[in-house]
Amino acid sequence: MTRRRAFATVDGTRSPRRIAVKQPPPLRRADGSPIRVVLFGEEPGLASLVKMSLHYEGWIVDLVRTCDDAVATLDHLAADVLVVDMPVSDFDVSHVLRRVRTTDVYTPSLFLIAQVLVEKRRVATTMGADDYLGKPFSLEQLAARLRALLRRSWQLPPDNEIITIGDLVIDGVSREVTCCGTTLPLSSTEFELLRFLARNPARAITRDEILDRVWNYNATVRGSNVDIYISYLRKKIKEQPVIHTVRGVGFMLTPHP
Repeated sequence: MTRRRAFATVDGTRSPRRIAVKQPPPLRRADGSPIRVVLFGEEPGLASLVKMSLHYEGWIVDLVRTCDDAVATLDHLAADVLVVDMPVSDFDVSHVLRRVRTTDVYTPSLFLIAQVLVEKRRVATTMGADDYLGKPFSLEQLAARLRALLRRSWQLPPDNEIITIGDLVIDGVSREVTCCGTTLPLSSTEFELLRFLARNPARAITRDEILDRVWNYNATVRGSNVDIYISYLRKKIKEQPVIHTVRGVGFMLTPHP
């Protein structure tokens, strides 16, 4: 699907222009709810551009301009990622990051730093930034970096989880799948596909979403590959749980027919 973005770049000098870009499907939480981003910065123009850009991703963006507002927002909202637009003062950033690190839920952070501010990059790394993006940057690049950061964060359940659905048991440590006590011989891709479906039981998942989460939206992989691997899994699972085809949407895993 091709979407139109209102702005292509963020550099402070270029005029807004429209371009048509091929966008991957919206990245969502495991329960299907939208990603929530807290943007901490003092430049309202940049903040508005970023908010509009991430809105196209289907995400919710909360803008905060002071340290107190940032801490209060992070305390009261279940944020998935924190974006810090330097040059917010080092003291304020350090205070916010310390507050984030003391919570039970890990919230990754991405810093937006001017390319010439080499020292700021070092400071951001020392403070515990998970990633940084040099300014100027494209809005598409920002979205891609945030998507990658979220995949590495708490947003994905831990690999040591054990999922049971119907007669199926998926062990994230051994990467072994058993059905009615019998081990199923699955390839790495089959395992990741089945685990993703099992993490979202009774929810219709689109082919694009599967491509994004299982194949990381590899441009060489087509939607038909999803159907092929679904057929592989159906043959190996045979009975329960059942992988249903949801016409016009994609696929859904349920414990029983």
